[in-house]
Amino acid sequence: MRYWSTPPWTSLTQAHDWLERAWQGAQTGQSYSWVISSREAPDTLLGTCALFAIQPGCRRAEVGYGLARPHWGHGYATEAMQAVVTHAFGAMDLRRLEADIDPDNHASQRVLERLGFVEEGYLRERWEVDGIVSDSRLFGLLRREWRAGSQPT
Repeated sequence: MRYWSTPPWTSLTQAHDWLERAWQGAQTGQSYSWVISSREAPDTLLGTCALFAIQPGCRRAEVGYGLARPHWGHGYATEAMQAVVTHAFGAMDLRRLEADIDPDNHASQRVLERLGFVEEGYLRERWEVDGIVSDSRLFGLLRREWRAGSQPT
């Protein structure tokens, strides 16, 4: 959880709280969270991905994702986020997606770039998590760019 916007969870209650927030977000249409699993072990949680801060009037939302360390480098994040982007620009008819990552998270940057996201900004000292201050790199993807062929093959 090094690059999350919260400290590492230390209790099962925190996981239950996250599930409750995910459920409530889906019920209100403010956010959607999914688990990432593999075809070989569909009952094993590899990570999560989300569409949140949804602004229907502006037709925009933010995306996020995280994988457990043993599952890094296998394409799971890219595949899961491709499905999220397809849903956001398709069924949800959004126009813009945004992502905010830690500048040191080079793997996450590569995932976003594979999906066609473009770096749009840099915010200094944006986050403080567990006493550690960090900057943010901001990425955006427009539906018209995605449709023009920026989807990964």
